[in-house]
Amino acid sequence: MNKSLLHNSKTFVVKVGSSLVTKDGEGLDSAAISAWAAQISDLVKRGQQVILVSSGAVAEGMKRLGWKKRPIELHELQAAAAVGQMGLIQTYESAFAKHDLHTAQVLLTHADLVNRKRYLNARTTLKTLVDLQVIPIINENDTVVTDEIRFGDNDTLAALVANLMDVDALVLLTDQQGLYSADPRKNKDAQFIHAETAGNLALEKMASGAGTNVGTGGMLTKILAAKRAANAGVHTIIASGREKDVLLRLHSGEAIGTHLKATQAKTLAKKQWLSDHLRTDGQLILDGGAVNALRIEGKSLLSIGVTAVVGSFERGDVVSCVDQAGNEVSRGIVNYNSQEVVRIKGHASREIETILGYVDESELIHRDNLVVL
Repeated sequence: MNKSLLHNSKTFVVKVGSSLVTKDGEGLDSAAISAWAAQISDLVKRGQQVILVSSGAVAEGMKRLGWKKRPIELHELQAAAAVGQMGLIQTYESAFAKHDLHTAQVLLTHADLVNRKRYLNARTTLKTLVDLQVIPIINENDTVVTDEIRFGDNDTLAALVANLMDVDALVLLTDQQGLYSADPRKNKDAQFIHAETAGNLALEKMASGAGTNVGTGGMLTKILAAKRAANAGVHTIIASGREKDVLLRLHSGEAIGTHLKATQAKTLAKKQWLSDHLRTDGQLILDGGAVNALRIEGKSLLSIGVTAVVGSFERGDVVSCVDQAGNEVSRGIVNYNSQEVVRIKGHASREIETILGYVDESELIHRDNLVVL
């Protein structure tokens, strides 16, 4: 690879992990945050649009509360995040103010990105901010989410924001140089991976877990985030935030870190939204013919191809479509509720009116409302 994937990117999401904005968990590192602000300000003044996803709230909260070990209980994590978020945003605001730029705090939950109306509202707000050259500082709204509906790590959140904003690239900055064939801290023969295709399953086998007690993400979460971003045609770079002026060098074309290229073109905004669902409202189990119709022929899902229904859902909900082995094939917006689908599954579209007494749509899920995974 001769040039960085960031070289020709105009809009991108940058995620910095806890280890890069804190002093080994001892609260925020103001000097490091000032350095990030200087680089991003330089890029913005060159005409680039940058969205920042920053960890560090929990670590800062731990310092302010006098806690030495990251808590396990959700309510304690939420308390630490609430306390630390104040310091995190204050530090970023002060750092960017030195470059005559404003910042905006944006706290997101899973519900913001799975509800179509809230998704569009978040997208519109963020687009307005970057158009005004305001730097969005995004974090998960840890104070209100529960374990069942949280993103779980900021790598995932950053990928979702990248897809939400239809950016060109996602930069995941960490305390490691990039991706290795094995954990270099444990295996001296580990080989560095300079470039690969996002979504390559072999990468997931190589990735290791979190390496510190400060953050929640390891290389595996970054590999999965890159895979998610690639669903919308977004390239991902995993690089060391310890490298001097790493963002400026990447944008100038220097191939620092591991570059994971997306192979498919950007999808429609609605399909990005569908692929970004961390949870779905139910499952439709498909026969082989339906799987081929979706994956190979790009057709809509018809009721005749459904063999079973799992869960309870309403018309307009997002459901997951799986094959007989339980592998997810696609997800989409369903035109009938779960009780109706139970009655019409396995039947041809022309039989729906006879069975239900009415027809809302001839397709169970129209191809325009469906994304193949």
